[in-house]
Amino acid sequence: MVGKVVIVTGGNSGIGLETAKNLADRGAKVIIACRSAIRGAAAKEEIIKATGNPNVNYELLDLASLQSVREFCATIMKKEERLDVLINNAGAGGLGNSTTKDGLHKGMQVNYFGSFLLTYLLLPLLKSSAPSRIINVSSVMHHYGAMDFDNLNMEKYWSDYLVYANSKLYLNLMTLELSRRLNNNEVTANAVHPGVAATNIFRNIRISFIRNIVMKCVNFLFQDSWEASQTSVYLAVSPEVAGKSGLYFSNCKVKKPSELSQDLNLAKKLWIESEKLVNLS
Repeated sequence: MVGKVVIVTGGNSGIGLETAKNLADRGAKVIIACRSAIRGAAAKEEIIKATGNPNVNYELLDLASLQSVREFCATIMKKEERLDVLINNAGAGGLGNSTTKDGLHKGMQVNYFGSFLLTYLLLPLLKSSAPSRIINVSSVMHHYGAMDFDNLNMEKYWSDYLVYANSKLYLNLMTLELSRRLNNNEVTANAVHPGVAATNIFRNIRISFIRNIVMKCVNFLFQDSWEASQTSVYLAVSPEVAGKSGLYFSNCKVKKPSELSQDLNLAKKLWIESEKLVNLS
């Protein structure tokens, strides 16, 4: 990965941190994108110390703000001459039923709409850097998502569970449509289920004793962040997946996602509606 530039959203902790660390260890220039300057700076220093690679940067990105997404992309387009790998890793559960200043459900914006806009705005740089790769971190939870175009923004009904499942389903459909639109082997887009890992993704659950029980169970039952990062790393570096696009991976292998995730008409319609909701059209 020497000479390559990689962006990892949410690269300050959990799976994102391990992914960023692995790619930095392979010689890539790694840009950590997250909303906390303190955590971003700490992650930068941790990666540099662990890998000996000084070419690690932090840039402010708050996916709950479309203005922040636009400013981040403008910064990247100005500073970077190339972008070889974009890993949309950031996500969160248990964000409640609040609305951002952009008028979008916070959980849906953090987990999907923000990443949609980010990817859209960085496409010119990815295309000019081809061959390049886009990796969307999905989840097996997408199987429990529902497609209701009258409720894309969770305004009619919602639950934390449905918000998370839907956002991951939307990421799969975004990957499918993005692959169709790119329509070549030079810029690829794939989705990945990293596995259930012992990360801090459930830190936003507000009732403390429930949050503590969930975290203890996750830590006991599931893989660690390093293990969970390996499929994202595989998609970023492996020559075996060069030219492969529009697919869903788990445990470094192609897997079949839900039927909804494979619907080309749904993917196209979701893309068009997403453009409207993030004010692209």
